[in-house]
Amino acid sequence: METVLKTNKLTKVYGRRKVVDGVSMTINKGDIYGFIGKNGAGKTTFMRTVLSLTSISSGEVELFGGKRIEEVGNKIGSLIEAPGLYKNATAYENLKRFSILYGADESKINDILKFVNLDKTGKKKAKDFSLGMRQRLGIAIALLGAPEFLVLDEPINGLDPAGIKEIRDVILKLNKELGITFLISSHLLDELAKVVTKYGIINNGVLLEEVSAKELINNCKNKLIIKTDDNEKAKELIKSEFDIKKIDSIKDKLVLYSNLESSALINKYLVKKGILVSEIYTEVDSLEEYFIRKIGDTNE
Repeated sequence: METVLKTNKLTKVYGRRKVVDGVSMTINKGDIYGFIGKNGAGKTTFMRTVLSLTSISSGEVELFGGKRIEEVGNKIGSLIEAPGLYKNATAYENLKRFSILYGADESKINDILKFVNLDKTGKKKAKDFSLGMRQRLGIAIALLGAPEFLVLDEPINGLDPAGIKEIRDVILKLNKELGITFLISSHLLDELAKVVTKYGIINNGVLLEEVSAKELINNCKNKLIIKTDDNEKAKELIKSEFDIKKIDSIKDKLVLYSNLESSALINKYLVKKGILVSEIYTEVDSLEEYFIRKIGDTNE
């Protein structure tokens, strides 16, 4: 399988702090790679380092099977932070100006605008665009060089549901129809899950896990939810009788990640001990819950 990005122990140090700490990441051709982590986890710094927008402290970056960034030309496009637009210019005028700066083919402008659904904005100035439209215009600018790999930092941050759907549709269209590979950071995990094929989870600069979307679904734990009239007593009874070491208390319910097959026996035992069970059911972790648990595990 062709590799688009491969980093080997990539590290970026500011002062005494390792903002990116030995990250070894692999993105293959056709991936939509979701890069997830809390604010300050190192996502943007990693992207800037890969793009040579900031220097590498140590480690290696290989692009398209072993090339350096200066060797790949326009094969990479990026949108890091807010797009820098000419606010008093139309979408077409923005792309024309940037095509001159980049030395790109101006004849492709109309096709690009159509691809990101900005071909009917006419004389409307960028300053009057919605946030979602500005993000799509930023992606359009990144497409001017006909890239094979797009790096997008928080492209749906701050958008309303309609704007999020527009960006999501553009990403899927570019991936399926043009074969563009993506590295996308976001903290809106449930939205990210609708497009991503592979995930990387980063915390405190360390890449905790790389996992395919299919594997992540399998990793998301089933759990047993129990609500009683005395949760503290129920928790101790369950721990002692069923040898369960960890039971979480979330709001007014108990959460078990093991012995799910014993739900009927647990219910029967609690009732026998005089505990009133008002709810007992199984549930699967959402992506967000899995992420929080994964990050939480590193802090214990």
